[in-house]
Amino acid sequence: MQDSRIRTVNPADGLPAHFRRVVSFHPRGGRLNDVQRRAWNEHADHWYLDPESFSPQNPFDGDAIFGRSAPLVIEIGSGMGESTAAMGLARKDINLLAIEVYKPGVAQTFHHLARAGVENVRVMRGDGVQILTDLIGPGALAEAWLFFPDPWPKTKHLKRRLVNPAFTELVASRLRRGGVFRLATDWEPYAEQMLAVCATTKGLRNAYPGWAARPEFRPRTRFERRGLAAGREIFDLEFARR
Repeated sequence: MQDSRIRTVNPADGLPAHFRRVVSFHPRGGRLNDVQRRAWNEHADHWYLDPESFSPQNPFDGDAIFGRSAPLVIEIGSGMGESTAAMGLARKDINLLAIEVYKPGVAQTFHHLARAGVENVRVMRGDGVQILTDLIGPGALAEAWLFFPDPWPKTKHLKRRLVNPAFTELVASRLRRGGVFRLATDWEPYAEQMLAVCATTKGLRNAYPGWAARPEFRPRTRFERRGLAAGREIFDLEFARR
């Protein structure tokens, strides 16, 4: 599902024009359960960032938002946030911006952050591609994470997969020199597509001869456990910005 209302990118930032047309999905609603409603009411003021508060003229400033100077990392599609909280706790050296389109997922993330006592994570609800395009400045990111995106396995839906040349070019443009793009999937055809697209993206180089090792800070996610239970292999990728 795509959002045709994407805001215009400031041409002065030097982005190729096709980035302006790249979007991944339209924000969905969803009813909150009692735990999620309580988490939203109690913690949104602390952890939630409204994307409408930023613009191409007022881009996201990680140091100002987090109140400290630390490498900025973005997670696209943080889901229900259990692994996000664990990764934030394991990587206290970073400022982690988690992007999730589904409101119950955002609220559940607040619940996990509160339980784990995580302070170096902020959550934004919206389209990850639009946020990267409009709000994150070129070279601003130390890392970008895309763990277990929807594989869209049916042939008629392949065009909906997030990882395509325009997307990887966008990610590369937002990474600082030496910055890292980490991906993971349990769907082998999508893994092959990820590898091929990233390998041909100008400015990215594979940090491994092929598949990467699973990062020590990334826990076994719900999707990963489900894939393993179904007998599927997990594929990790790690590409660095030249």
